[in-house]
Amino acid sequence: MPTITEGVDFDTIAREWRCKWSADNDKQSLAEAQKLLNGVLDDLKKIDGVKSVQRVVCGGCLDFKIITACSADKFGDWAEKKFEPEEEFLAKLTAIEGISLVETQTFTLMTM
Repeated sequence: MPTITEGVDFDTIAREWRCKWSADNDKQSLAEAQKLLNGVLDDLKKIDGVKSVQRVVCGGCLDFKIITACSADKFGDWAEKKFEPEEEFLAKLTAIEGISLVETQTFTLMTM
């Protein structure tokens, strides 16, 4: 199990795709973002080592996040493939009217 520092071990690394959506047009940008996720969800679940795919939506902050958690020993293989289908997904997400602040982040997870 990898260790960041003494006592901070982890077995999972996650890749997060996130953005802000707009409440305009009856939250159309959120609906479009969800449709886009639906189109890649099966592909994400098929990535070697994937433990889970989660969607986080905050109605107050207008956050839309997708967190793909992968076993630490398999994460590097996905990273070498540039987190496919990330590039295409983010390009399509950015193109949705009302979507802003499209970002990614990698972090560790550990069930305690």
